Amino acid sequence: MAAMFKYLITVSPLGFMYGSSGGFLSPENLVGRSGAKFPPEAATLSGLFFSTNKVKSYISPKELSDNLFVAGPFWAKSDDPEYFYVPIPWHKIISKKGVDEWKMKSGKWHRESQDLDPEYSWQTVNSWVDKTATIKANKNKGDVADIPWKYVPILHPKTKDDERCTLAEDGLFLENSVQMDDESCLVYLSTHPLADGWYRFGGENHLVEIKSVLLGDDSPIVKLLRQPIQRSFALITPGVWGSNKFSYRYPKNKDFSQKRPEMLTDKPISYRYRAKGQMGRGRYAVPPGTVYLLRETLDKTWWEFPESWFPKEGFSLKQVGCGLCLPIEIQGVE
Repeated sequence: MAAMFKYLITVSPLGFMYGSSGGFLSPENLVGRSGAKFPPEAATLSGLFFSTNKVKSYISPKELSDNLFVAGPFWAKSDDPEYFYVPIPWHKIISKKGVDEWKMKSGKWHRESQDLDPEYSWQTVNSWVDKTATIKANKNKGDVADIPWKYVPILHPKTKDDERCTLAEDGLFLENSVQMDDESCLVYLSTHPLADGWYRFGGENHLVEIKSVLLGDDSPIVKLLRQPIQRSFALITPGVWGSNKFSYRYPKNKDFSQKRPEMLTDKPISYRYRAKGQMGRGRYAVPPGTVYLLRETLDKTWWEFPESWFPKEGFSLKQVGCGLCLPIEIQGVE
């Protein structure tokens, strides 16, 4: 088995963080968010490892290139980051009105309350194996929660080069910054630690405080990642499968595709990253929470997924945690 995640990297904003930005033609045209995307993908943290190591080398570049794996994004309460929040699998429907669950019945997906829509999308990692009703019942204990951030639009002027006056045209742009609750932080998994300190992080280089937390063998995420996936699993990070030219909903390699997965999923999401200072080609990813049900037993952990299942553009996208998944149980599946 490959190296396991050994650290949690917590990212605590010291003020605002980056949400999205876009050009606007006039002060009147300031409605909505243009391509808002938050939290930053794990590739952002991976890039921070490499840029930091260039300034003050603490590990060989080859070691980072070959063996650094990161995954996320997740989030947590700042005083208890080990029990961080992960996306709720799509077969669990948790609403303020009640709960429901997709199950297999006569070989087809089935649920009882068709009019019940999910209102919560994050649960604690230590409640992963709990029944849906139990998770809902423990809401007051924090097993499910709303996101701890909100978008805050900030209007910036673009000034002339030779005087402090706004440009006559295209003189304004909107930054959709993100404000997180003071008691919350972003969380990423990593095989390597990053020195504690203040860093510039994200698209607009906002200041954050970063800490590395060593994971013990009894940590919930470590235990879950060690469990081999049998017939069903759910993504907790975006899934990018396929070749360098195409993105698929699941690996097309024979050892996976012959298992013909059934899926519970949502529409694809955009996925883009920087590598070695260059913007990677835009892709579509399978969204976190997607559920896969296989015809045959897989009997592999995510660590044992072959790199051929993932695109490779300078490095394997497995190294930035693509398709990180955990085993689940689905009613009606033996």
